[in-house]
Amino acid sequence: MAKKELKLRAVVAPTQTVVASAYDEEGKAQACTLAFYMVSSHVPPCVTIAINATQKRKTLQALLYSKAFVLGFPSVEQVREADYLGVETGYNADKLKNAGFSTSDAVTVHAPIVDEFALSLECEVVHTVTVGSHMQVTGEVKRILADERILNEKGKILLDKLQPIIYDEEQFRYLSLGGKVADAFRLGAEMKKSLE
Repeated sequence: MAKKELKLRAVVAPTQTVVASAYDEEGKAQACTLAFYMVSSHVPPCVTIAINATQKRKTLQALLYSKAFVLGFPSVEQVREADYLGVETGYNADKLKNAGFSTSDAVTVHAPIVDEFALSLECEVVHTVTVGSHMQVTGEVKRILADERILNEKGKILLDKLQPIIYDEEQFRYLSLGGKVADAFRLGAEMKKSLE
């Protein structure tokens, strides 16, 4: 199959859209939408986000000041508000108020929870590093708060109930999840066994 060399850029796989929220120096809740998010450790549980540091970012300054943030997971029904939180700046507007969102204090860290999101992770900043245009911020997850409606009987998050927004960097669009493809770790284990 023929291959084509592409223009050099960061090629981003589709990723879950999240909203980081933090209190600034004046105690005001700031928030921004991010597509650069990943789980970075199981023990202790940690997540890493990346925020463009070449531009003036109120939320980035707030979380660096407070050393804490909450990650909220908007649903596809909240795509308009989530997109707004990503295109507006906290230096010009009260973004959370304009989006119609309310906040409450996190229990384990000094950061605001966006009440309307069905899933929130309270995080303490444990590491920062600047890589090119973005500052990577790793937070240790101190508490997980989830609406009961998105949980199964074992307390596990059901993605089909959460309905996360998936960001497609290549075509600048938001997607929803499709259906199940296979059970993780089963097909590979079967293949491994067949090759022994």
